[in-house]
Amino acid sequence: MMFKDQFLQYIKYEKRYSPNTCIAYEHDLKQFFEFIQTNYSTKEITEINHQMMRAWLSSLMEAGVQARSINRKITTLKSFYKFLLREKHITTNPTTKIISPKTPKKLPVYVEEANMEKLLEDEFSDEYLELRNMLILEVLYDTGIRLTELINLKHEDIDMVNLSMKVLGKRNKERIIPISKLLKDKILHFFEVKNRLGLASMEKENFIFLTKNLKKLYTKLVYRVVYYYLSKITTINKKSPHVLRHSFATHMLNNGADLNAIKEILGHSNLTATQVYTHNTINKLKTIYKQAHPRA
Repeated sequence: MMFKDQFLQYIKYEKRYSPNTCIAYEHDLKQFFEFIQTNYSTKEITEINHQMMRAWLSSLMEAGVQARSINRKITTLKSFYKFLLREKHITTNPTTKIISPKTPKKLPVYVEEANMEKLLEDEFSDEYLELRNMLILEVLYDTGIRLTELINLKHEDIDMVNLSMKVLGKRNKERIIPISKLLKDKILHFFEVKNRLGLASMEKENFIFLTKNLKKLYTKLVYRVVYYYLSKITTINKKSPHVLRHSFATHMLNNGADLNAIKEILGHSNLTATQVYTHNTINKLKTIYKQAHPRA
């Protein structure tokens, strides 16, 4: 269909959406237009109406696609048609008549504080890979950064003097995150080991974390590392890097951190995304209430 490539260029270079988001949007539009071409004779963008869109969404529901995924596809359509309207390729927007299905709200899964303390206080050897894996866990939990942000961390992003870390987040937005002296010391020790082994000079782009082949880390490797170590301390089903981000936010909130401060550290664009962690805090308060109040 016409204009799809223009839109994809727009979200990539002007909106600066992440590569993963661009890929998802491209897949959604390809799937949508294939449905339109298969089921309707129209090939003009102006002839596609909201009934056709609803038919596509209904077919996805019948195929067992989850509401969360369908909502993502609706977001893709809305963004695409908003772009078409802005560029005057269409005069009316059929997506305004599309209603998103409700999704069940899930509380963020997190690891208990005591379990994280137990894991991070364990003795790690000075063997490069084990030391690297330990620091991956430390950085994810101590700063709450995202997986892609961790992978892209470079040596120059750490300010040892001011105890801070520069992170390149979603849509290429930079933010500064405070780090503890303990984390600084562990990072310095890791740098010393890399220098001693001659690894730092062999990686041209200066990334902090490398594979055993001295290449930039990749997503599946970090998942495997986190899953392996979290399996030692918790029985929760989900054991991903994002669980450490959830754990960071939940523990900060439980220990009195301001919600707006957590929002800034996490790099959320609005407070709504951060407020989900207050539910975990309320659950903790309920537990304490039931344990402590004589009439509970």
